[in-house]
Amino acid sequence: MHIYDLFRFGHGILLITIHIVLIIGILLEWRRNRQNKQAAGKVSVIIPVHNESTRIKGLLRTLLGQSYPAQIIFIDDRSTDDSPAMLKSFAQDAEQRGIDCKIITLKENHGKNKKQFALLKGIKEANGDYFLFTDGDCEVPHDWIHAMVSHIQDEKTGVAIGPIFKKRKNKGFFSLFQCYDHVIRYTYLKGSTGLGAASGGFGNNMIINRKLLEAIGGYDAVPSSPTEDAALISHIRHVGGVRVSAISDIKAAVDTEAEYTWREFINQTLRWNNGGIFSPDLLTRINYNILMLVISTGILAIPFLPFIPSLWPLTAGVYISMTLNHIAVFSLFGKKMPGSRINIISGYFLTLLFMPVYITLMTIMSYLRIKTTWKNETVNR
Repeated sequence: MHIYDLFRFGHGILLITIHIVLIIGILLEWRRNRQNKQAAGKVSVIIPVHNESTRIKGLLRTLLGQSYPAQIIFIDDRSTDDSPAMLKSFAQDAEQRGIDCKIITLKENHGKNKKQFALLKGIKEANGDYFLFTDGDCEVPHDWIHAMVSHIQDEKTGVAIGPIFKKRKNKGFFSLFQCYDHVIRYTYLKGSTGLGAASGGFGNNMIINRKLLEAIGGYDAVPSSPTEDAALISHIRHVGGVRVSAISDIKAAVDTEAEYTWREFINQTLRWNNGGIFSPDLLTRINYNILMLVISTGILAIPFLPFIPSLWPLTAGVYISMTLNHIAVFSLFGKKMPGSRINIISGYFLTLLFMPVYITLMTIMSYLRIKTTWKNETVNR
């Protein structure tokens, strides 16, 4: 009986403790972020593009209006839509404004991770002191480049990751949940980064010091992974001697397109989940699996509660942790989160209830080895 009590109460205490420690990490990282310096140095913005003609207009428009000069490199990865023509037009507009723009065209892509292969090609053509990454379906604020560069001036900081927000397409729950899901992932990253154990990344808003990348063997040395950004961060942490930063500054925030259907969204989040659960980095794999399994155990206990009511601490621990997550999200990024007070009371209450259920579903699908796709191509682990 003592072992059973230890299990059911220990489970909830463990999960709540993990989230309290992560919140401490968030506070530590927030404090460090306030010490950023004046931006300096040459920047190369590197953007892989594969059939993004319906989503890339916002990025092209916002890149032209940046307050900080930078080289812009597009890697056209075998696009068959209007993307090449749109990039050509952008290059002409950029030239008129004195912006250094280069377009690399790939006819073939032999990489296990296609995006990782494209990024490698772009990095080899870049001449900046810093490499700044984003995606074709993003929009960036006027001071984005300036803000990102200013957060990597500390000699100890080799990589800085900026916040990412999904655009809300409509007033429905699906759209709201995507927005919240994206931000909660970032708060987990910020917490682990503040504790010195960064185990993930967001490749659509990341800047890295060129000298650091060369010191760890270049981008070629990063293990192939379905989540190439997380693999890069894990590799950097493994090599050691450098700090990763997760930024809170809204001026550095990127807005990205939301998925149109649940199927697309599940495919995207499952790909990210697989990247953590099957990460080539041992520490990342252990931490991610523990967190996913503890959350999933609390949710899988729900159907048994009518028959075994004493299991309630497992589920209670999960939802206390989700409440802490909500507090962290709104404390950091409340002004960017969509919705009115009614949404906060109703919509966000539903996100709180549904988030751990969705995490459990993704975890089960990952362990069942369900394959994911990126740009209609199967992603290999």
